[in-house]
Amino acid sequence: MWLLMDLRDKVVIVTGASSGIGLALARLLAGKGAKLTLVSRSKGKLESLSRELPHSFAVPADMTQIPEIEQMVERAKGHFGRIDVLINCAGQGYDAPVEKTDIATFRHIFELDLVGPLVAMQKVIPLMRKQGGGTIINFSSGTALMYLPNNGAYSAVKRAIANISLTAREELKGDNIIVSVVYPYITLTDFEKNTIKDPSLMVEEEKTDGTGPFPADTAEYVAQKVLEVFETGEAEIFAHDWMKGRANDTT
Repeated sequence: MWLLMDLRDKVVIVTGASSGIGLALARLLAGKGAKLTLVSRSKGKLESLSRELPHSFAVPADMTQIPEIEQMVERAKGHFGRIDVLINCAGQGYDAPVEKTDIATFRHIFELDLVGPLVAMQKVIPLMRKQGGGTIINFSSGTALMYLPNNGAYSAVKRAIANISLTAREELKGDNIIVSVVYPYITLTDFEKNTIKDPSLMVEEEKTDGTGPFPADTAEYVAQKVLEVFETGEAEIFAHDWMKGRANDTT
């Protein structure tokens, strides 16, 4: 199995790198000597982060736009000469009852949280195969393990990215390409603030402010959990062990 115990000089693409878990990951990986392609829509934030982190390269890109994703991968390859790791961290939440799920919004979430990562995977896989191996890490969600009211559309997409990832893992194991899925719990980022909410839920906003039955995690904690992929090559990384038994839970 192609494990990256030592990340020094490894070329890593991090999408969603301008905030939240993606930002924490970028800083953590830079501290371990990785060479980073930093990706998000926020050009100013990316360029500022690139000045902060050594051996990093800012590539503004909208992960809902296929041509921009393809160009981003090509620019990363052109700049560093190879791609060792792809981390698909960019994403957005959507809270709405199934009955009131807005189809246009659902399509946006589908494009950002599922199609975008898939396109990025399709672009890096041939490169990794030629190099003799690589690592792809996709982010699902704890909601994908449960049936939570008002999370139908979002959790469906997050289940889909997990299933695509684990299928790709089987398909690519002969090429020494490890594909893994990370399931975060509630995290102390702006994710909840940026989550799209159906208007009918706004009156209950105080009940959906990102709190849960367990304390929320920091982005830095989740970033550290991601490192387990490089250490163990595990197919699925859960933010907490108790999440492993929550599949199909309703609480």
